Formats: sequence, structure tokens, C-alpha cells
Amino acid sequence: MKGIDQRVTEFEHQLRKAGLRMTQQRRLILRVLAEADDHPDAKGIFTRAFAHDPTLSLSTVYRTMKLLETQGAIERHAFEDGVSRYEHADQQHHDHLIDIESGQVVEFSSPEIEELQAKIAAKLGYEIVRHKLELYGRKIRPARRKGGGKDA
Repeated sequence: MKGIDQRVTEFEHQLRKAGLRMTQQRRLILRVLAEADDHPDAKGIFTRAFAHDPTLSLSTVYRTMKLLETQGAIERHAFEDGVSRYEHADQQHHDHLIDIESGQVVEFSSPEIEELQAKIAAKLGYEIVRHKLELYGRKIRPARRKGGGKDA
């Protein structure tokens, strides 16, 4: 995994390559995104960045995220909650499990699932070019024992 400073530098390069100026606010947004180990939405990015620069506007965050998405630096995910969430585009392929109660997004990789998908596509006469797998579930709670939970 790349370091935060390296990721910020790459984001800056992609925006400059698109002919855009690198402002202090954009640099702050890039840093917040590079530091994120979750899948923040624009409001979450705004909240984190606003703590460092109270002159920042939410519209600046939205515009910057759109630019980064257009440049292929980030990926936008629209999970069932209807909120666009973002993550770095330079990660290894992975899938997502979304907790329907907490909204937590868990990343996972499974060679078995990848192999099964390839087999299914081949059987149907296709080659997979890309895919997204999103699983939605809730945490399994241990069953309580009768008698107050104590062993008899």
C-alpha cells in the first residue's frame, strides 16, 4: 500500500495533468482522502477537512471529488443507502460487504469467488472485463442461552 504523502503527490499530479490549479483547499481535501482508511462520503471528507480549514465549502469538496473521479484517481461507490462513498482507485481488486444496520463497509478478497465468477462467465460464453460485488448483511449475534446465560 502506498504512503499518504505519495498518494497526495499522485492526486496532485493527476489534477495538474488535467490543467487544474493546486489550491491549499484542494491539497487539504487530497490529504484527508489519502488518510482515509474507510469509505467516506463527501460530507465526511468535508467534516474532516473543515476541522483544519473553516473557510472550506462543501461545494469545493464535491467539485474536487468529481475531478478526481473523472481523472480515475478515486472510485465512487453508490451503495444502497444512496450516498456516494469514495476510495482510492489504486488498490488491489476487492469486494464489499455492507452492514445494513451500521453502514460499515468491509472490504474482502476471495480467490474462490473470483474463480467461480470466471467459470460462470465462461460457461455462458463470456470473459469478465470488470465487475463489482456488493454483499449486504447484518452481524450475526450469538444466541443467548436459557436461564440467564449461565451454564447449568
